[in-house]
Amino acid sequence: MKWLVSLAGAGLVMITLRDLFHTLWHPTRHGGLSRLVMTVLWRLARRFRAPGRVVGLVGPLSMVTVVGMWALTVVLGLAIVHWPHMPGAFTFPPGSDAAREPALLDSVYLSLVTVTTLGLGDIAPGEGWLRPVSPLEALVGFALLTATVSWVLEIYPALTRRRVLAVRLALLRDADPPTRQIGCTAGALLLDSLATDVARVRVDFTQYAEAYYFHDGEDHSSLAATVGYAAVLARRGQAARRPEVRLAGALLAGALKDLATILDQRFLHTGGPPTAVFAAYAADHGPGRRPALNGQGQPSEKRGSAPRGGRTRRASAPTASRTRPVASHEGPSPQGGTSSPAPPCGDAAACLPACARAQSSRHWS
Repeated sequence: MKWLVSLAGAGLVMITLRDLFHTLWHPTRHGGLSRLVMTVLWRLARRFRAPGRVVGLVGPLSMVTVVGMWALTVVLGLAIVHWPHMPGAFTFPPGSDAAREPALLDSVYLSLVTVTTLGLGDIAPGEGWLRPVSPLEALVGFALLTATVSWVLEIYPALTRRRVLAVRLALLRDADPPTRQIGCTAGALLLDSLATDVARVRVDFTQYAEAYYFHDGEDHSSLAATVGYAAVLARRGQAARRPEVRLAGALLAGALKDLATILDQRFLHTGGPPTAVFAAYAADHGPGRRPALNGQGQPSEKRGSAPRGGRTRRASAPTASRTRPVASHEGPSPQGGTSSPAPPCGDAAACLPACARAQSSRHWS
């Protein structure tokens, strides 16, 4: 019976190490305890419509929760390994009261001291098979610490690449270059660089799936809010006349399709086309409501709202100003003839150059 309990504790440790391995060194695998914890925290935050600041903390708090879960399960698993053999299989200092404590408490204490590589030595293994177990416990604790540090150092460069792409798309959306501006060599280079950045983000979502649960906000640094415009640029590139621009547009469209496939298979599960996947992505990382798309794949704007990029539409002139009398530009011509006719615009200041050109042409004729 004692050996069965010890084997159960060893199995708990192996489950934790397996999840750690698949999270850090084999991240293409689906599922896992870490993914489950992050998914649950993310859905809870979205379900209860948490404010933006709270949603922004889901990613870091999820990582802390996963690391704490790993450490807790390793410590408990190793304590269960020691528990059936405590205190008979261990040696205690002379005069120590540790042997009088509950066996489970001593087991947890020994596991904590060993995993943290503290090694006080007040409780030492006495039986032969327990002697190699203690160094292995210290090795597991050191591996857990190293894995946590490397995980943090790997995830934040991926977030930086994603946000840089979002800022680029936001700037391009504000500039909104037409097809004739994209249909040149510079446009081909632009579309090709965007395709490369999208492919990098696609790989980041595959290698570091936990990056999905980091909220970028709802401004220009959010890829969920700007990725739809990349599809617009891809269509404009494919409609260009130059073959190199059409090729770059096709590459960008293919990269976006691969990105939508990864997002749909691993996170969203919509089963729809890339446009629907990106809309679901924007809804999952946005205010919580799926935006309606216009004919260009962009979220449609409500009437009366300011367009994207912070631009405001110029208000139309009132009816009275449209019917106001036209300012007179009549005057004596340089040759003493009839005066020049009034310009049709009705704005004297704006038409002075036009009137000057008209008078000059009459003079030289």
